[in-house]
Amino acid sequence: MRFLFNKLLFAFLILSVPFLFISCELKASSEVNTVIDAESLKKNKEAARPTPLSPEFKEYWYAGEAEITSYRLEQARYGELREGHAVLIFVTEPFLADKQVKADRNNPENIPVLKLNSTKKYLTGIYPYSIMSSSFYPVQDNQHAIKISSSIQEWCGHVYSQLNNREVFEYESHSYFEGEADQKFTMEKSILENELWNKLRINPKGLPLGEMEIIPSLEYIRVSHKRIKPHKAIASIAEKDGISSYSLTYPELDRTLTINFRTAFPHAIESWTDEFKSGWGVNAKKMTSKATKINTIKAPYWQQNGNKDIFLREQLGL
Repeated sequence: MRFLFNKLLFAFLILSVPFLFISCELKASSEVNTVIDAESLKKNKEAARPTPLSPEFKEYWYAGEAEITSYRLEQARYGELREGHAVLIFVTEPFLADKQVKADRNNPENIPVLKLNSTKKYLTGIYPYSIMSSSFYPVQDNQHAIKISSSIQEWCGHVYSQLNNREVFEYESHSYFEGEADQKFTMEKSILENELWNKLRINPKGLPLGEMEIIPSLEYIRVSHKRIKPHKAIASIAEKDGISSYSLTYPELDRTLTINFRTAFPHAIESWTDEFKSGWGVNAKKMTSKATKINTIKAPYWQQNGNKDIFLREQLGL
């Protein structure tokens, strides 16, 4: 009887040893994951820390007005330079994170954003181009743009694209081109070229520098007919005579964007250049689009929609 008991005990121990080791390994693995998760949480918390808003920022951006700046535009399209105009409209507003639209009323859940509506208008021969892009970037400068969108209208048709920042980037676009048509997919988060224009106005010292991956602007993606994805980019900044120049060079795209802005607050954008290949196939050639400031006004434009207010366009040279 004792022999049988010892034999059963020996068999039990033999079978139990692997489970004991597995249990220890699982425990050790769990402890390692706990440490990694804690570190990740710590980094995320630090990354989410809001940037304090200075009194001059609040005074300038929360005066109940938008900043409207007009530019003379030389836009490369189909291998030629086209004359036109561009307008940048910056304004602060409350934003709903869940619905990702402008909030109709005050709410503790609202996120204050600096919105940029960027417009371009130019002619390509007989027919016109009209482009508008919107970026909604938190004034706390502690996360990616919550939403960006872009639309292009011309006589061949129109296209629309939108990127929403949720758990991942959610992208959706609609086009009259067969090869693009309707698209809807998600992407891992990355720096957005569109959001850097907003960030520049809030905290230019925090602009990313060096080599990194950046998702080009929605406008560039559409007019170049490229699939939206992060591309290797090299970011640099230089300063001369009170003007800072922030440049993004995309080696894979053979493209360089340079934004020239005043170093001093409120970091007004004076001009920009965008050098890239324009045209089709072997006939494409390197060209440089340019935008040069005409004038800036601050106004509650949403209230100035009467015929009596048209004179304000003259101030902008439009």
